[in-house]
Amino acid sequence: MAVAAREDVRMIRPAAILDERAGAQVLQQLRRLDVSAGGVWNATSSLWQRYDAPWDGAGGTRGQAQLIGSVAVMYDSPHRHEITIYKVTVTERGLGQGWTVESLCDDALIWAGLTMANCPRAELGTPPAADPFRASDRRA
Repeated sequence: MAVAAREDVRMIRPAAILDERAGAQVLQQLRRLDVSAGGVWNATSSLWQRYDAPWDGAGGTRGQAQLIGSVAVMYDSPHRHEITIYKVTVTERGLGQGWTVESLCDDALIWAGLTMANCPRAELGTPPAADPFRASDRRA
């Protein structure tokens, strides 16, 4: 019988927001720490992945490096040049090494002098008073 892998997946509510300055600082360091250049981060336009070691496989592939976790991001959201962090996953490997959602995010955010605890958050709007899907709440 197969055993399901353990992961910690968490939606960040409210989402964490990096302003233009903080976003640029974090991205600059994630590029510097790229897995293909001896670092431990693989940052794409929608996902920042943290590995336990640099990629050492043939032709620049992953090789023996194991994924610690992933940070799902949206660029230019909610405003141009801002970055929204909305979902974080720590793999079984990461959990086994003591990583948490917070420590994974902090490992990237520290380059902007931030942590998940002090990172600015998205403002949540007030929901409408009336339910727009209930006929009795609609006005003619």
